[in-house]
Amino acid sequence: MITCFDIGGTTIKAATATGPDTVTPVGRLPTPRDDFELFAASISGLVEQGGAPSGTPISISVTGVVDPETGVTTVANIPCIDGRNLAGDLGNSLGRPVLVANDADCFALAEAFAGAGRDHRVIFGAILGTGVGGGIVAGGRLFRGGGGLSGEWGHGTAVATQVSVPPFDMPHLSCGCGLVGCVDTVGGARGIEKLHRHLHGVDLPSTAITSAWENGDPGAAQTVDLHVELVSRPLALAVNIIGPDIIPVGGGLGNAHALIARLDAAVRQRILRKIDRPLVVPAQLTIDAGLIGAASLAFSEGIA
Repeated sequence: MITCFDIGGTTIKAATATGPDTVTPVGRLPTPRDDFELFAASISGLVEQGGAPSGTPISISVTGVVDPETGVTTVANIPCIDGRNLAGDLGNSLGRPVLVANDADCFALAEAFAGAGRDHRVIFGAILGTGVGGGIVAGGRLFRGGGGLSGEWGHGTAVATQVSVPPFDMPHLSCGCGLVGCVDTVGGARGIEKLHRHLHGVDLPSTAITSAWENGDPGAAQTVDLHVELVSRPLALAVNIIGPDIIPVGGGLGNAHALIARLDAAVRQRILRKIDRPLVVPAQLTIDAGLIGAASLAFSEGIA
């Protein structure tokens, strides 16, 4: 048995796991953001609450970036672990082996072991949430690229400026990463909202835009057409580079199944591989994916 954690900027969720897809929730606590000793004590308390035997492993899904070479985590919204070797520091504090991966990687692992990627060899988990991210699982193992940044298809100047949707010209928008023209600026939920504002001068939440589109609204249809064109091009490039067998889509837009079907059709038209089944699909795990991913991390890495 292991204890797995899904750690975000506001909440720590814990569960015990006896397999990569068998988790039992233990509880949750507010995330201590500024005090590492309190952070470690919160983790320890949840481990004890779950009844894990002494010395059994801990596996963590965390918001942010984890460098696989140094173990250093970059977690801007949890200052007490930002810049730390989280696995090493927690392991020393609690006397247990600790594995840590970022939340997009754990999402991909969860879908690989218990979701839409089950029985597939190469899985590219794509996040279309507040922003755009992703993770890669190949042969049952997480692919950890240099600096912990593999699968980050949301960044880099990749967004087209000439499109087939009126008004045909698309300005590059500034991204929080410091670049311009990133998929992250237009691809996620906030991105489709920016596109709708750009086209129509109206602020609507992404859920209202996709709902209006499904109900035949022409303005929302124009927004969706533009979104699909802008996102399908870089996603098709990612497919050609990575060669995934399946792309489960998580995040808020992953719940818009009609939109994901449109995106799938556009991507399959643009890739080298000819495939007559859905490639880009909604994620199957919308609840506790972080915990399942953390469990999958430990069992796939052989520490459980």
